Amino acid sequence: MARRIALGALGAAPLRVSGLTRMTSIDFPGQLAAVVFCQGCPWRCGYCHNPDLLDATAPAAMAWGEVLAFLQQRQGLLDAVVFSGGEPLLQPGLPTALQEVRALGFATGLHTGGMYPERLAAVLPHLDWVGLDIKAPEGDYARITATPGSGAKAFAGLQCLLASGVDFECRTTWHPGLFPFADLLALGRSLQAQGVRQWAVQQCRSPDAAAWCWTAGQQEALAQGWHGFTLRTA
Repeated sequence: MARRIALGALGAAPLRVSGLTRMTSIDFPGQLAAVVFCQGCPWRCGYCHNPDLLDATAPAAMAWGEVLAFLQQRQGLLDAVVFSGGEPLLQPGLPTALQEVRALGFATGLHTGGMYPERLAAVLPHLDWVGLDIKAPEGDYARITATPGSGAKAFAGLQCLLASGVDFECRTTWHPGLFPFADLLALGRSLQAQGVRQWAVQQCRSPDAAAWCWTAGQQEALAQGWHGFTLRTA
């Protein structure tokens, strides 16, 4: 049964919150959820659709205690809370925030780029679902994130998820100017071979992104062999 807790009762550094979506049906599969946006991200992807969240030194938009107070009022009305960003794993307050949310009776979700595999492994026991961004084949990562070594970190995060048993989805934001369709298809096959069951290909929303021009054969090839596959248009 859901219960009340004292705000900040677990005593860690508070989460730095840059925004709150109070209800969504699309950010945690099958659940009505609130989304907590966390400030700061170490990567600089050119198509980032939350650039205002990149600066880790920017002041928080609201206190974590305000978020908890809101969630206490939504017990029995919402199913889950998703931590997004930015990059939530950047913040030392995330583990305690997850525990506080679970103590209120909510399922917990995380949107992450997987760039801190050790931190991801540490919070997986407190998570019910993860959306992991797999941005590209490993060799293309640094060009997309402007961060050397980022591909190795992301794929190490994927291995943590595969070993954990926590439900998750991989998703890849793509347009033809990032890397060729053949590489996108090969990426999907590689993820399948590693044991990934859910994959979403998301249309890039940046103004300079090349348009999607799918053929029926390309869509069929991408979807082949998945337990769950989704094309998400902008």
